[in-house]
Amino acid sequence: MSAALTVLLASLIGAAGSSVLACLPGLHVYNLMGLLVVFIHWLAAAGHPLPPEATIPFMAAMIVGWSILNTIPSIILGAPDESAIFTVLPGQKYLMFGRGFEGTMMTGIGSLAGVFLLIFGVGPLAPRILPIVQTVLRPYMGWILWVIITFILMSEWPKGGNVGPAGWRKFLDAWKSLGAGLATFFLAALLGFILLYRPPIASEMAFQNIMPAFVGLFAIPWCLLNLISGAQVPPQHVGDSVDVDPETILRSVAAGGLGGGFAAFFPVVTGGVGGLLAGHATAQRDERVFIMSQGVSKVIYYTGAFMLMFVPGLGLTRGGGAWIVRGLFTPRTWGDYYMVMAAIALAGAVSFLLMGFLTRGTIRLVARVNYRYVSAAALAIIILLVFAVTRWSGLAVMLVGTGIGLIPVLFASRRLNCLGILLFPIACNMTGIGPDIARFLGLI
Repeated sequence: MSAALTVLLASLIGAAGSSVLACLPGLHVYNLMGLLVVFIHWLAAAGHPLPPEATIPFMAAMIVGWSILNTIPSIILGAPDESAIFTVLPGQKYLMFGRGFEGTMMTGIGSLAGVFLLIFGVGPLAPRILPIVQTVLRPYMGWILWVIITFILMSEWPKGGNVGPAGWRKFLDAWKSLGAGLATFFLAALLGFILLYRPPIASEMAFQNIMPAFVGLFAIPWCLLNLISGAQVPPQHVGDSVDVDPETILRSVAAGGLGGGFAAFFPVVTGGVGGLLAGHATAQRDERVFIMSQGVSKVIYYTGAFMLMFVPGLGLTRGGGAWIVRGLFTPRTWGDYYMVMAAIALAGAVSFLLMGFLTRGTIRLVARVNYRYVSAAALAIIILLVFAVTRWSGLAVMLVGTGIGLIPVLFASRRLNCLGILLFPIACNMTGIGPDIARFLGLI
């Protein structure tokens, strides 16, 4: 089989396979990629190595497909209860007003716009511009992270405290969510230091060291919230059109591209952080722009971070996907770059074509089966996956992460603070104080 045909088939299979993965709430593409790496190493040890023309496009397509299609469970299976209807994100508002299909497809349009931006905008310019930008910014990366951390903590504004007489009770009510946010950040940071300096995960699974913690911080609380929530998903209208126009798409691309690109380029900055910064920088108020920009941002962040590893003259390793693949393959030529770009384009087209069909199927599933059962199944799959990869030590880390991840859920603070698990330890290490803090904590 020729290399071009191998790339084509691997991209199509990866995009189609990720469609199933993306529709399971709380299950992350990086979890499955970790298992695939183990399987690929096992095949190589058995004398049946897979060529890079098969493995790399397959994994690139999985990342693209997941980043586009995981919008489906995040909207259709993320129903809030009645008390939260006016405080949730616009995607959940669309769902509760019977417009979940429209909200999902709007995000999909934004994701497709993000693929176009990567292929026709970033792709041709990245080899010329990004190596220069990296050279200029490299000495200041640590301090940039500290600025981001400061902004995240300062933008966690007190909530409540608007009712009742002045006094300590009103003051404590106002600062309850803020205190929970700060506690979440620094507890996650402590967990990050422990995993960085005293990882309990077996050395042969070191590339999945952070995975159980992320599952506990983000995936498990979401599944538990769905299980205990008293919400009912209302009947959904499936229309033939979406209320968007070229101006809305361009504004979404500007906001989402800025946030996702920032997160993809800077170390340990995630799409949520990039979206927060871009939202403040562009001051977008249109709910349609917000929903579509999230689709753009996710694709740029996950796919763009993976693509950076293959940019000639740059070779940055950003994001979990690139770190996982780095142990399998080292890009060396322009051909590798073009191979990944082709896989991204193919996977983007296939995933968007599948989106309408999968969204309708998920809506029909939720109408017939209580979404709590779907969340329970996803929870079981996630726990089994963590155990399969990291065994009992990984489950212990997952439980600790779950305890921290439930704090913002229970006290109405931002879940973004859970990213202290990466931001704080890495910022400390990049500015040279990480070992001193680890020594103070008794970790070294």
